[in-house]
Amino acid sequence: MKLSVRVIEARNLPAMDLNGFSDPYVRLQLGKQRTRTKVVKKSLNPQWGEEFGFRVEDLKEELLVSVLDEDKYFNDDFVGQLKVPVSQVFDSENKSLGPAWYPLLPKNKKSKNKDCGEILLTIYFSLNNSFIDLNWNDDHGSNSPLRSFNGPSNSTSPVRTEEIASSKEEKPYSQKSLAGRIAHIFNKHSDTASTSSLEAPEIAGFEVYDSKSDDQSSSDTFEEVMRTMESKDQGSEVPSNLPGGVVLDQLYQIAPPDLNSLLFSPDSSFYKSLADLQGTTELQLGSWKFEDGGEILKRVVTYIKAATKLVKAVKATEEQTYLKADGKVFSVLASVSTPDVMYGSTFKVEVLYCITPGPELPSGEQCSHLVVSWRMNFLQSTMMKGMIESGARQGIKDSFEQYANLLSQNVTPVDSKELGSNKEQVLASLQAEPQSDWKLAVRYFANFTVVSTIFMGLYVLVHIWLATPSTIQGLEFVGLDLPDSIGEFIVCGVLVLQGERLLRLISRFMQARVQKGSGDHGIKAQGDGWLLTVALIEGINLAAVDSSGSSDPYVVFTCNGKTRTSSIKFQKSDPQWNEIFEFDAMNEPPSVMDVEVYDFDGPFDEATSLGHAEINFLKSNISDLADVWVPLQGKLAQACQSKIHLRIFLNNTRGGNVVKEYLSKMEKEVGKKINVRSPQTNSAFQKLFVLPPEEFLINDFTCHLKRKMPLQGRLFLSPRIIGFHTNLFGQRTKFFFLWEDIEDIQVVPPTLSSMGSPIIVMTLRPGRGMDARHGAKTQDEEGRLKFHFQSFVSFNVAHRTIMALWKARSLSPEQKVQIVEEESETKSLQTEESGSFLGLDDVSMSETSFLTELFNGGELDRRVMEKVGCLNYSYTPWESEKGDVYERQIYYRFDKHISRYRGEVTSFQQKSPLSDKNGWLIEEVMTLHGVPLGDYFNLHLRYQIEDLPSKSKGCNVQVFLGIAWLKSTKHQKRITKNILKNLQDRLKDIFSAVEREFAER
Repeated sequence: MKLSVRVIEARNLPAMDLNGFSDPYVRLQLGKQRTRTKVVKKSLNPQWGEEFGFRVEDLKEELLVSVLDEDKYFNDDFVGQLKVPVSQVFDSENKSLGPAWYPLLPKNKKSKNKDCGEILLTIYFSLNNSFIDLNWNDDHGSNSPLRSFNGPSNSTSPVRTEEIASSKEEKPYSQKSLAGRIAHIFNKHSDTASTSSLEAPEIAGFEVYDSKSDDQSSSDTFEEVMRTMESKDQGSEVPSNLPGGVVLDQLYQIAPPDLNSLLFSPDSSFYKSLADLQGTTELQLGSWKFEDGGEILKRVVTYIKAATKLVKAVKATEEQTYLKADGKVFSVLASVSTPDVMYGSTFKVEVLYCITPGPELPSGEQCSHLVVSWRMNFLQSTMMKGMIESGARQGIKDSFEQYANLLSQNVTPVDSKELGSNKEQVLASLQAEPQSDWKLAVRYFANFTVVSTIFMGLYVLVHIWLATPSTIQGLEFVGLDLPDSIGEFIVCGVLVLQGERLLRLISRFMQARVQKGSGDHGIKAQGDGWLLTVALIEGINLAAVDSSGSSDPYVVFTCNGKTRTSSIKFQKSDPQWNEIFEFDAMNEPPSVMDVEVYDFDGPFDEATSLGHAEINFLKSNISDLADVWVPLQGKLAQACQSKIHLRIFLNNTRGGNVVKEYLSKMEKEVGKKINVRSPQTNSAFQKLFVLPPEEFLINDFTCHLKRKMPLQGRLFLSPRIIGFHTNLFGQRTKFFFLWEDIEDIQVVPPTLSSMGSPIIVMTLRPGRGMDARHGAKTQDEEGRLKFHFQSFVSFNVAHRTIMALWKARSLSPEQKVQIVEEESETKSLQTEESGSFLGLDDVSMSETSFLTELFNGGELDRRVMEKVGCLNYSYTPWESEKGDVYERQIYYRFDKHISRYRGEVTSFQQKSPLSDKNGWLIEEVMTLHGVPLGDYFNLHLRYQIEDLPSKSKGCNVQVFLGIAWLKSTKHQKRITKNILKNLQDRLKDIFSAVEREFAER
């Protein structure tokens, strides 16, 4: 008998990490059988939606469900657990529990976290005869999740029948064994134990019933199954790409349903052609079947993968599940298990196929966008996790290169660059909805207010025409006729109010008529540079704020301080615009464009916002914006799920000298030469922060990010963003925000708490930069984030560069003049750099390869540094920064023989090969803490290690020293002399210790 457990979701889990979140996963155990779910990153309310199966041998067992928080470098943190007796599930109605919420309990009463959250589970017995195997060996996938099956067999196993029949001879209600319980299930209406011969037909009948239901679902054609899925779709979102990476991202000249049929239809020959290409044998494609009451569509594909240089031919089982199929968007998750490979029971490879409609082609044909991503789902923890993932990554990459080549032979791929070049053709196809003034007037004035006002006015006019003149009475005189009763007074008041409303409607209509759509309501762009063109196509589900149940929407686009306004569409919730807007050419590419949808209430009334959105050009690919539906934010928009359809094009008309021209302009502001970075460096920078290709790196600085504890890393500056990245002992911190997000930049003078270094404080505008809030030190009451950066190696250069880029992007001309005046009144920090050469004798007893071990972070490095008086010596691994350039960080304390103050040292080292490849160049920036006046300067060391051609076992070491003064002091000469003397003696001790180590070997 099989116990099925569906892990759906959890809520209100405690935060186990310092970032205020957890990385939870669920571990299930029944007896010796164990399995686990995937890990959901940074969530306190995770959703899994995974199902697992366990073989039950004893009803006295308990199902242990544990929720844990994944930790990369330490033991996983325990969150909570619960125990469910198997007998409780068996004795429940329909042999099923749930779906139900279960409270998670701590390990013991002494635990700090008493409230561990809740988990939603469905636990039930699966009574299909395919699982009733009392002699099932434990090796048959007891650790793997529940898999779908092609259907039960058509004949009952004789062994199983005999076991079930023989078990009936025992007392039906006194049996506690699994066989007895099963016999009781199928024989609860029998009176004697001698009717075992009737058991086989009964079981066979049960089996035939299941087989018929399966045949019925599998007999439908693939098109009918897709129509069924489309009818059941509830508008769920498209699944996001899996974290392992994207292995295929391509547009194809084919409709999405046709591409879905080509890839996943059982009648398609694509899978067989792919198997022949990759050398896969024994391919068996299962039919698509509905499970869980028709909610899930699955199929199983089995095959034998061809042998490679590292792995022999292995059998693979691939379970494919449709996550979404609404007729336009198709998403399939494939879970591949290879239990025969080494550690194969500990992981599964998951691949996500997403097919979405692409931009419309100039020819009018449909286009599909196929994105394939993957990840490793480790069911059990293993020390070989890194090696397994690395091998799988290479295998996935090679496999989908062949997949893409074969698909390109069947379907024509579309180049996204060609779509951009056909911008004029795409925009030319837009035609504004023709609307005459009479149709607008009829639609606008056909309401109760206008009709009632006209009716009352006509009624009064007819009354005046038919009424006879009345005699003058009361306070009346000739020419003045006052109301003679309260009723007449009320009627006059109503007429005045209705007339006022009618006049306001006429005025509002005349104003709105001026903004009637003309097909191209935007202003033509002027100048050379970055040209932004926006096509407003349509809107859907816009909020209704008028009494008529609709609205009069129009859209305002804002980019770099310039606005473009669309025409007004009267009395429509799903308006059609088809209007084009162009912004004047900009010197730098824009960062964001704000989109605001308003309801027109007249020329003098405040417009009501129907929703807003922000187009971030740094977080979106330009090709993806060529045809995009933008969901609107705001209470009204989110309640109605409002969206607008845009086509956005951004291109540069200046050519390829943009980078050099921009750097030349910035050099004048900074006052220092700025070098153009190599394509490899720019590519690594773009990949690090996931930036578009047009963004380029200007400069980067080593500094500390001050939060609770200073965190050393690198600050990256580009025309549109400022980003920070660090990788300290494997813990990565990465964020960026826009220059436009910065409201103010201040410099805090050096203090003892800042280790004697000036601090640059960047204050963002309210509500901006929320993606980077984990790097902020504080957040004020108005929602402003404050970022603190300190300990720059060259503070003046960093500060000047930051201010120049900020002024260029976000300040108005008046603000720039004000900052220049303020800077002219204040004195800047003085910095002096002194450089000297420490001449050391040739280290004749050491080879270059042996000497470089001093900087490789090995045993020699630690042993030598401890011998020369460095306590608590620790370092990070070398990491490749770009090409052959590597970086690492070092920390240690001085022994009392070196400094009686026993100060601390943090240093940053960079290693690169010499130009002739005969040695290494190692550059080090050293910061002293806890030493008098140590916060006034930084030490720069340069080690140049070269082979000696005259000596077979010798090398030459030259060390250069530079002192960067952060603050001026009258003791600079004396400090410099002291540093030169002590550092020269210390370096000689270090290399002498290396020579002794070399001689001992």
